[in-house]
Amino acid sequence: MIQTKTLQQTDPVISIRNLWAGYDNESVLEDINLTVNRLDFVGLIGPNGGGKTTLIKVLLGLLAPARGEVRILGKRVEEGRRHIGYVPQVVELDRDFPISVCEVARMGRLGTRGLLRRYTAEDNEIVAEALRKVDMLDLRGRPIGELSGGQRQRVYIARALAAEPEILLLDEPTASVDPQMSTSIYELLGRLNDHVTILLISHDVGAISSYIKTIGCLNRRLFYHHGKQITPDMLQAAYQCPIDLIAHGVPHRVLPDHTMQTNDTESVGLEGQR
Repeated sequence: MIQTKTLQQTDPVISIRNLWAGYDNESVLEDINLTVNRLDFVGLIGPNGGGKTTLIKVLLGLLAPARGEVRILGKRVEEGRRHIGYVPQVVELDRDFPISVCEVARMGRLGTRGLLRRYTAEDNEIVAEALRKVDMLDLRGRPIGELSGGQRQRVYIARALAAEPEILLLDEPTASVDPQMSTSIYELLGRLNDHVTILLISHDVGAISSYIKTIGCLNRRLFYHHGKQITPDMLQAAYQCPIDLIAHGVPHRVLPDHTMQTNDTESVGLEGQR
């Protein structure tokens, strides 16, 4: 069984202070400050090129900060990143490659034991529990190439859970699935949040606002107030233009009329969420 530690929700699991990061001396993230507490469920939205992927790379230790400090469970990223389970946006897959659901999920154990060591009975029990948590245990012997996009995403979440992380970091987890499966995945993440801290990046503003606990907007700088409300000021600061939120199929204005005199108004879809 996956062992769940006793968590104190007032303890920060991610602490970012005055972070600057980028590539080839060009800053992509500027003066980022963020504290994520245990069992929080943080959603970050923002335009393409706003630094969301860069922030993920910093948290995973794939990109060193130019300035500032990042701590994971009070440790330097090089040590603390082993407590993060990562679910990437797109996983390239050869549908004909003969690998089962269980074998994919079991890859999550590699970081705990190395490439050349055999899996133990304990490893197999942890993997089975991870698959059970995402409702994929009954399909553990199925080739992953035969699954739907939503089912594969559940398997990739199970792979992250198999590492027994304290933090789940997800990049656009519903980008390639239909709306019904998208809802199912968000409901799954809501259940997992009972014992795992979640930091999620998405363009699906409406969907994440129904499930997350706090939300922020990231566009080089982070606009985050430890609350769930998406304010007009946050969106305008992040997107650099007035924003109208529109529910597809249910036309209505979510935010009040902007008074700024500009024709450059951007719309962000709510995917049917009011």
